[in-house]
Amino acid sequence: MTTPNRLPDRAAKVELLLLDVDGVLTDGAIVYADDGTELKRFHVRDGSGLKLWQLAGRRAAIVSGRNSPAVARRAAELGVAPVLQGRADKLAAFEALLAETGLRPEQVCAVGDDLPDLPVLRRCGLAVAVADACPEVRAAADYVTAPPGGRGAVRDAIEWLLKLQGRWAAVVERFRG
Repeated sequence: MTTPNRLPDRAAKVELLLLDVDGVLTDGAIVYADDGTELKRFHVRDGSGLKLWQLAGRRAAIVSGRNSPAVARRAAELGVAPVLQGRADKLAAFEALLAETGLRPEQVCAVGDDLPDLPVLRRCGLAVAVADACPEVRAAADYVTAPPGGRGAVRDAIEWLLKLQGRWAAVVERFRG
């Protein structure tokens, strides 16, 4: 008999990966060009990890406290939707996402790095903190990535989750041919 708190049992329910942006998909730096354009740097392996996640039949979404055209562009390139930007109250955004998708909290794995992410991390099925997350977020996490935010942390989280779900070997095998 399995206990409901076992990570593999909880991971088996996860259908959606919910990502913060600044400090998770990026290293947290905000850079402005002279013309006022905001620049963000995304790690290519995080993008390929999201494609692998989708290849395994799973979905991803973004919730961010800030608005950025660069985030919308990167999400579109990766096929990540919905993208909820300008959402200071991330728990309210999470509840709206659940209503929109018909998912239950236990079907979501959230990845965060700072205090505004805590309410979602405490409510979702699995919580992931990036390596350089604040101590409170790391303490609330089921898993802490080896790489810091913006440096492959999302890819690390996806590999961890797919391994827990027993899907990683099949994903890798598709590339071995």
